[in-house]
Amino acid sequence: MSGLLVGNDCQPCRGIGRAMDEDEFIPMMAEVPDWKLTIKRHKGQDCRTIKRSFEFGDFAQTQTFVSAVGAMAEEQGHHPDIEHGWGYAHITFFTHELGGLTKNDFICAAKVDEILARGQRTDNATSQR
Repeated sequence: MSGLLVGNDCQPCRGIGRAMDEDEFIPMMAEVPDWKLTIKRHKGQDCRTIKRSFEFGDFAQTQTFVSAVGAMAEEQGHHPDIEHGWGYAHITFFTHELGGLTKNDFICAAKVDEILARGQRTDNATSQR
């Protein structure tokens, strides 16, 4: 389904709807197996998130990857939290407006995986679970 997720586009939530329950998001975790389920504090509450860490050979490779992720996020209208520096990037997705995970987060995670796969053919990026 990861291939199917990549083919989807995010749907704007505009604060409408709800975050997924565990029985809804756990099956989707199998579609992005390199991502970890985490908890992040947001607006005074604990929110479920998905996070993946990446290592690169230098800052330029990291910046190229982060820029590609940012461009995808703008296109999708769904933005991750990104931490990066020399040789590393940490990408975290959750739906800020709903305070948890939605299908959009998994769609974008699959798109990040695709960006990495394209970049690995030329940049030697690696992933850390």
